[in-house]
Amino acid sequence: MIEWGSFAAVALSSLLSACLFVLLYALALRLGDGKARWRRPVSIILFVLCGFVVLFGLFIIVPWDNFL
Repeated sequence: MIEWGSFAAVALSSLLSACLFVLLYALALRLGDGKARWRRPVSIILFVLCGFVVLFGLFIIVPWDNFL
């Protein structure tokens, strides 16, 4: 039997994390193209945050037994 509460939690968290990743990536691309000096470091920080979102998703998916 399907546990609909768990299914809804996974679906909602997947949707929110995908939206967060796309938002951070798009902002990083947009800010990296400007001429102001502050835009480039902020763009790099946003790209790093994209990487952390991906790594956190892998951390949740992959069981701990694979790391030991």
